Amino acid sequence: MESDLALVALETGSLEVCGQFTFSSNYTFLAEVNYQGQIIKTVYKPSKGEMPLWDFPRYSLAHREVAAFIVCRALHWDFIPPTVFRKGSKAFGKGALQLYVDHDPNYHYFTFSEDDKQRLRPIVLFDLLANNADRKGGHLLMDKQGKLWAIDHGLCFHEQDKLRTVIWDFCGEAIPPDLLDDISRFALQLIEDNSLVDLLGQHIARNEIKAMLSRIQRLNYERVYPCPPQDRRAYPWPPV
Repeated sequence: MESDLALVALETGSLEVCGQFTFSSNYTFLAEVNYQGQIIKTVYKPSKGEMPLWDFPRYSLAHREVAAFIVCRALHWDFIPPTVFRKGSKAFGKGALQLYVDHDPNYHYFTFSEDDKQRLRPIVLFDLLANNADRKGGHLLMDKQGKLWAIDHGLCFHEQDKLRTVIWDFCGEAIPPDLLDDISRFALQLIEDNSLVDLLGQHIARNEIKAMLSRIQRLNYERVYPCPPQDRRAYPWPPV
């Protein structure tokens, strides 16, 4: 489904919870959205179902999922499924609603071919600027058309350095010039476009937006993919 139409469907269609993903740390549900008679599979993450964390504000993870989609779209990158914040079930209330990606769950980062791993550079760069603290191997999906998707961005955008990822494949490698151009344009938007900042400000704090801008500026200065830090844990657990 085309992204703009998917957003309208997610925001306005009627929602019915169909089941629960029991392997998730937070309450996560499979839900169906009925939009003009079309049934659309979605993933529903209610704020009330979030486990408390010591380092992230309470009830903020669903908002961070939406912020991640907004940032990805502003970068003109197309690997985070359409995501909105809206009222869900009567029991759990508002939360993030994301278009479900039909995929083979056995094909993920740890089973990707080398060619498919080479396609991960934009996602790695996204994780760097978004400060993703939880890039597990199972958060990278391939749909039936061979399109690469990235999901689960509830632990992004913290102002302190919290990057934890399984993808260190490009350590020390130069960031491709076209990707540097993309993040430079995005940084300029953050400086000049109040509407983008206001939109992001509905989901993450202003100091987190400023921290993201600082990370982009550092990436533009260093122009290489970093290596795993030696002074703290660099990988999420569990890794899948």
